[in-house]
Amino acid sequence: MNATDSHLSSLGVAPNAWAVDEAIADITRPPLPPQPATLPTETKTLRLDLAKAAILIIDMQNDFCHPDGWLAHIGVDVTPARAPIEPLNQLLSSLRSTEVSIIWVNWGNRPDLLNISAGLRHVYNPTGTGVGLGDSLPSNGAKVLMAGSWAAAVVEELQQDTRDIRVDKYRMSGFWDTPLDSILRNLGKTTLFFAGVNADQCVMTTLQDANFLGYDCILLKDCTATTSPEFCMEATLYNVKQCFGFVSDSQALLDALPKNSN
Repeated sequence: MNATDSHLSSLGVAPNAWAVDEAIADITRPPLPPQPATLPTETKTLRLDLAKAAILIIDMQNDFCHPDGWLAHIGVDVTPARAPIEPLNQLLSSLRSTEVSIIWVNWGNRPDLLNISAGLRHVYNPTGTGVGLGDSLPSNGAKVLMAGSWAAAVVEELQQDTRDIRVDKYRMSGFWDTPLDSILRNLGKTTLFFAGVNADQCVMTTLQDANFLGYDCILLKDCTATTSPEFCMEATLYNVKQCFGFVSDSQALLDALPKNSN
């Protein structure tokens, strides 16, 4: 939009916004000012534009990371799932200062579970008599992986912000049957950093789908964890580097940010 068009109203979210009045619709969509950065990864050095970047933080929620959550209820040691908390807290404020979009992607089902198949429910309640999707946790009554419940909320140790974006998911992949892809495309995001749990399950399937959709994918390994055996993490890192993107860490990303954002 030039100076003569200052009377036009903006519709939409930059860089996918129009400028309009009763006679004109300016659909040129001016790009956001670039923020070039250089990021070392385990395979290549990347030149990227932070103005086109977002971080997806997957399933860092009570049911997976809290000692009173669903995983702990079924006997899983959630200590490894809590490892990303500290590096994420050190990273997120700097990313916000650089206006890299922060997107929390949490498993949060509909209360009626109408979009969840029997096969998916079986994963979380294989005998049919346990505490599964939508059931109440014995420790606090929270509904397992239900949108709006304590169980689906981000763990309180992680610092959130009103500017952050939140997306509920209903499968391991955050792209399946959710608005995540539409949100990213509307925001002009093409480079995605990945963090959260479990690395070999929800993080990996979300990253794979992102790769299939044409996004550039970077896994931050110290911001990602799993309660699965160690070989699952090793296989995840191998496959990301081999097939789906790049592997780096939070310190490398912090060092790549503009100095005034650190």
